[in-house]
Amino acid sequence: MDVKEAVGSAKQYLGEIFSGEKITHVGLEEVVFDDAENCWKITLGFFRPWDLGMEQSLLNPLSRIDRQSRRTYKIVQIDDASGEAVSITNRHPSTAA
Repeated sequence: MDVKEAVGSAKQYLGEIFSGEKITHVGLEEVVFDDAENCWKITLGFFRPWDLGMEQSLLNPLSRIDRQSRRTYKIVQIDDASGEAVSITNRHPSTAA
């Protein structure tokens, strides 16, 4: 599996798992291949509706400034041999590159 396939699998899996939460602005943040575990570790960032605080940002445009700090980051682990998602874990913004 190449990196593009791994990223595509990660985005599809993330969308399926979080389908009920209406996530938006899904973006690739980081890709790492772990030789020891033979898997791709793909960090994806996205917003949930409550992260954006749309009703507040309409009232106060300055409230949009800290949106980045409320962005959600997840690491999706994809098995290289099968192409299957193995796990989703949290990635905190303070540790994101």
